[in-house]
Amino acid sequence: MSKPLPAPPRETPLLRIDILSVVPQTFASVLDASIVSRARKANLAEINIHNLHDYGLGRYKQVDDTPYGGGAGMVLRPEPIFECVERLQAERKYDEVIFLTPDGQQLTQSLANRLSMAANLILLCGHYKGVDERVRQTLVTQEISIGDYVLTGGELPAMVLTDALVRLLPGAMGDSESALGDSFQTGLLDAPQYTKPAEFRGMNVPEVLQSGDHAKIAAWREAAALERTRQRRPDILDTLDE
Repeated sequence: MSKPLPAPPRETPLLRIDILSVVPQTFASVLDASIVSRARKANLAEINIHNLHDYGLGRYKQVDDTPYGGGAGMVLRPEPIFECVERLQAERKYDEVIFLTPDGQQLTQSLANRLSMAANLILLCGHYKGVDERVRQTLVTQEISIGDYVLTGGELPAMVLTDALVRLLPGAMGDSESALGDSFQTGLLDAPQYTKPAEFRGMNVPEVLQSGDHAKIAAWREAAALERTRQRRPDILDTLDE
């Protein structure tokens, strides 16, 4: 039996993401692999990486400088960021200009769901000691963190956010229900998953999952998800009860 032909690429993407970074080469592994790559090829998502060094100052394209008041590290200057963002904003309207920073709003599934409905997003990756505060006060409309820890720059958080958004776009996943059944979409962790063989080294797949009774399977998965959440992330249940 022949496989159905893939749908032709869309004329306009569902979501455009422009990422500003001082190390743009770090994004190749994410953009050219798996779901993100397929979404780009189908023109579901358009993702552009902008090298802030292209907007740098002087002969050496300077993008950072020492902090006022002293201290270790370097701070990204405002001029390259303003020039790049304003050039993009002159071409189209953006729903959000997002700065990836440890002190931003925690990235959650509900936040990803909301942002995936946007048409155009700008992601600004901090680096070194961060960015000049005037960028955050003037250009940035939302600040997002992927956790309470510090990374070298905002590139990895930008990759995480990009993946979280693109996989939610209609048509991005091979199974249209896959993203909807992921952990946190229901407010709970995902239930245990099994595949063939039914028995492996004395460990058996639960009989209910082999029964073909969809109602019983759904009930089992709901109960298993609740129990796993209770054991591993009881804080989530506290949030649901509020």
